[in-house]
Amino acid sequence: MAGWTIVFGAIVYIPFRRSPTASQAWLLLFFFLPWIALVLYFLLGNALHPEWRRKRLERLPAVLQPIIDRIPDRPPGDFTGLKTRHRITAQLVENIGRLPPLYGNEIEFDGNYDRVVDRIAADIDAACHHAHLCFYILQNDEAGDKVLSALERAAARGVQCRLLIDAVGSSTDRKKIARRLKDTGVEMHVILPLRFWSQATRLDLRNHRKIVVIDGRIGWVGSQNMHRIEYEPKTFYRELMARVTGPVVLELQTIFVGDWYLETEEDIGTEELLPRETLAKAEIGSGSLLQVMPTGPDFPEAGVDVLFTDLIHNARERVALATPYFVPNEELLNAISTAVRKGVKVELYITATTNSFLIDFAQESYFEELLSAGVEVYLYKERFLHAKHLSVDDDIAVIGSSNMDMRSFELNSEVTLIAYDGRLAGELREIETDYRQKSKRLDLEEWRQRGFFRQLAENVTRLISPLL
Repeated sequence: MAGWTIVFGAIVYIPFRRSPTASQAWLLLFFFLPWIALVLYFLLGNALHPEWRRKRLERLPAVLQPIIDRIPDRPPGDFTGLKTRHRITAQLVENIGRLPPLYGNEIEFDGNYDRVVDRIAADIDAACHHAHLCFYILQNDEAGDKVLSALERAAARGVQCRLLIDAVGSSTDRKKIARRLKDTGVEMHVILPLRFWSQATRLDLRNHRKIVVIDGRIGWVGSQNMHRIEYEPKTFYRELMARVTGPVVLELQTIFVGDWYLETEEDIGTEELLPRETLAKAEIGSGSLLQVMPTGPDFPEAGVDVLFTDLIHNARERVALATPYFVPNEELLNAISTAVRKGVKVELYITATTNSFLIDFAQESYFEELLSAGVEVYLYKERFLHAKHLSVDDDIAVIGSSNMDMRSFELNSEVTLIAYDGRLAGELREIETDYRQKSKRLDLEEWRQRGFFRQLAENVTRLISPLL
């Protein structure tokens, strides 16, 4: 009787607080495993921060507004050079994340894993005023040591060094890192440490961002965490990061200032974090037009999936998506299928095997549908493809921390960089070409020959995919 009471309560309560797809998955779990589902829903079921965190979020706009006010709210000529459909996208991004598109930027993609670690360490070594870092995963291994040592050296010469790491993503080494940095002058805080009493936190609401800001002049954003390239045994990661200079760095700075405030209640948004020469570049009208969009539970109105869906709907010739985890919602899946029907070439690059068998089954459950629609699906074989980016036609390039799954769409705090720039879209195409040469393209008829029990596992896992 108690089990049925739980089920009926779930039917009344859950649909009003979740998307239809997620509601169906939760209700299915409640029907078969009511007590387990009740515990899981209590821990993971509602994509809202606890009350103490929501109160900080209410105060956050007042903290960020002085910084946002100093960032030019329009490029010269009011989106000069943008196609009409991209002007609409730029407005959408600004409405979600409150940060405008800005000219005057230089950007460089770098997919060499070890070189990125060395370059970030070198940028920290050249810092004069501050170094701000936020990573989902930071380990005290040979890669993390280079960055941590650079922070220690910078702090020793008087640079203000601030470091944020996620409590879950960095759980294996966060205590070691805290002990290491004690008395070094580097300020480190753990994002949302797990607590079940005063100031309780949620296990599943994580800060998944990767951000570096040096002196308000240099920024890094993308997919790469700070750990050695062989994160799991015999699993070597392939990433893609973007190094940026120019006014868009101040948008990354704004996100970091907000994240720092949410953890510490300290407002660090002083004028020194926004160099005048960096701001001035936005008025020149040259350089790449870039825009940053933060998403996550702190921005409940819309997630990064809204951007992906909008861009795919607006595509005219070609879309290429790269992600390690592809568990789409219905809107994104429909946008992809619709694009193919309009004659748009759609390519999907995903790693051949993820680090989760549940996600493997879940994303494989979509392959037949995608292949039947005409999507070109490539399984990357050389390494674990952890890069996360999207290119549209010949003029839009998107890179960031977000996977294409429900966790990134609803639960994780993410950061995404949008480049309205044909040269950068071309560079992404070259990277995608390299992926293609090192991948196996799935064949529909061959895929249909997979075994019955594998198909059964895929179908069962798909039912709970909104919860993964």
